[in-house]
Amino acid sequence: MSFSKVHSAQTSLLKAQIIDIETDISKGLNSFTVVGLPDKAVEESRDRVSAAIKNSGFTSPKQTNQKTTVSLAPADLKKEGPYFDLGMALGYLLATDEVEFEPAKKIFLGELSLNGELRPVNGTLSIVLQAREKGFTEVYLPEMNAEEAGLVDDIKIFPVKSLEQVLKHLLGQEKIKPQPKTKINYEIEIFRTDFSDIKGQENAKRAMEIAAAGGHNIAMFGPPGTGKTMLARAMSQILPPLTFPEILEITSIHSIAGSLKGNIITTPPIRAPHHTASYVSLVGGGANLKPGEVTLAHRGVLFLDEFAEFDRKVIETLRQPLEDGEISISRAKGSATFPARFILVAAFNPCPCGNRNSKTKRCICRPTDLLRYDRKISGPIIDRIDLWTEVAEINHEKLSNGASGEKSETIRDRVKIAREKQAKRFSDAGLKIHTNAEMNSRDISKFASLSDSVKKILNQSADKLGLSPRAYHRLIKLARTIADLDDQENISENHILEALQYRPKQK
Repeated sequence: MSFSKVHSAQTSLLKAQIIDIETDISKGLNSFTVVGLPDKAVEESRDRVSAAIKNSGFTSPKQTNQKTTVSLAPADLKKEGPYFDLGMALGYLLATDEVEFEPAKKIFLGELSLNGELRPVNGTLSIVLQAREKGFTEVYLPEMNAEEAGLVDDIKIFPVKSLEQVLKHLLGQEKIKPQPKTKINYEIEIFRTDFSDIKGQENAKRAMEIAAAGGHNIAMFGPPGTGKTMLARAMSQILPPLTFPEILEITSIHSIAGSLKGNIITTPPIRAPHHTASYVSLVGGGANLKPGEVTLAHRGVLFLDEFAEFDRKVIETLRQPLEDGEISISRAKGSATFPARFILVAAFNPCPCGNRNSKTKRCICRPTDLLRYDRKISGPIIDRIDLWTEVAEINHEKLSNGASGEKSETIRDRVKIAREKQAKRFSDAGLKIHTNAEMNSRDISKFASLSDSVKKILNQSADKLGLSPRAYHRLIKLARTIADLDDQENISENHILEALQYRPKQK
């Protein structure tokens, strides 16, 4: 045989693409050519593959008088990364008749070191899911990626240490045991900050609970050192664990992005970029259209500390993900749409010096500084944040008081029950949304209907506050969440009145 065809795969944006590796051997001057829009990492695979084959006890392509051509199909898709090393090595050995095996329905994945060992690659979960969808039955990949890939049912995963090991398996000499189904540990990670550690700030704690229960965006404002950052960190403790489909989705995103710590993500991700972050790092993009922080925070929390210190352009890029739960990016080299359904937790001081409206300190900001600071956050962004809560100065006597507040575990139980109510309500109606924050205007009229008396209070308050239609609907969704936490089927006047308390006050 002078020709072979094996299968590999790579990630493209947040999806996987099956790649056919075709190898042709012909007489001629020694050469090793890779075609099919390879990037630098793929072109360099010629040297890695040649050395790995030689050091595994076979004849290297560079030790023969023959022309080796490797084609990666489809040819119009740019091939990136070291995904194809193992497939190229096996394709070459199959084409030269040094080994013989059946490559159909098998995916070969992994980067080869010069001695033939396999190194891990990114995005294996997405690749295995795509392989199963396309009818493949076996995936051979690096041992370090096996636990992640083991999340997928109905496909055999073979963890491979080296080229030599996979060859022995394919030749029937020494079989590799398939990776068992990965068991998910749903234990809640214990963090250093618990809600019971935060003295006072009961209104802010209540707002955080409502935000977690309904998936609502929240902004906290107050003087420096009053506990805004602690509250944001403690919020990770009250979010319910992820469902299995969410685990697959989020683990796949972080694996492709190369930000996966460990092998599986079982708790909602918490992302906290610095206020000097660029808009590309926040929403994604760049030359190769990579996901940004809003996508890495999908189904979790995006914490923006010193919110008003972010560049105005960066803040404005949040408009689409806060409204639609996704971000569309268009660049000269193409366009992409990434998921971005997160809870925004924004924290900021009332002014640049932090002392505006303080009872104990004097604000030293000039009027122009205050005006510029207030204009950093535009009306459309304010409308998209459901809860605004003040984290005020706290009496020193409370700080020295040893009494602790409600524990995060207790709050999390209430949040979990409220989330389950929402999930059942929407699933019974055949909707693919999870939280009240995701409802559109049609869903609001169906699942958050108001009595005449409640409508009257809402409309009077909306006129007085000058609410936009967007803020009006978000207020109803917030009241729906408060009713769920209160275990009530209908939204009452108290629920609307509490929701109104979280609207930003007019300066």
